[in-house]
Amino acid sequence: TRAAIFEDDKILLVKEKNGKWSLPGGWVDVNQSIRSNTEKEVWEEAGLMVKAVRLIALQDRNQHNLPRYAYGICKAFVLCEMLGGEFQENNETVSSDYFSLDELPELAEEKNTRAQIAMCFDAYRDQNWMVKFD
Repeated sequence: TRAAIFEDDKILLVKEKNGKWSLPGGWVDVNQSIRSNTEKEVWEEAGLMVKAVRLIALQDRNQHNLPRYAYGICKAFVLCEMLGGEFQENNETVSSDYFSLDELPELAEEKNTRAQIAMCFDAYRDQNWMVKFD
């Protein structure tokens, strides 16, 4: 799951220990749903409490991200509303910040591409967004 959280028309990204940036998210844990896992990952990686409110897309990872894997993975992008909290450095991420689409930093493209982030902006701006899926 990957969370799309917006503030002032900018999207939240977290900086990983390798210096690249991504939407907060990760593998869905056993006994978690898409919703609960998205909220949990944002808390763990960004120190924020959010409410997952809308599915943006469900994508076949191998069609959108490199490197290709020998097995199938579905990536769920989820629009979230901020409830509170503040960033705390942790074992996965070293900082967080909000970015406009035209000022994105170097991305961890195995996790999210510029096109995927642009899709999140489109969904955020469109109240009648139709979920994209492969």
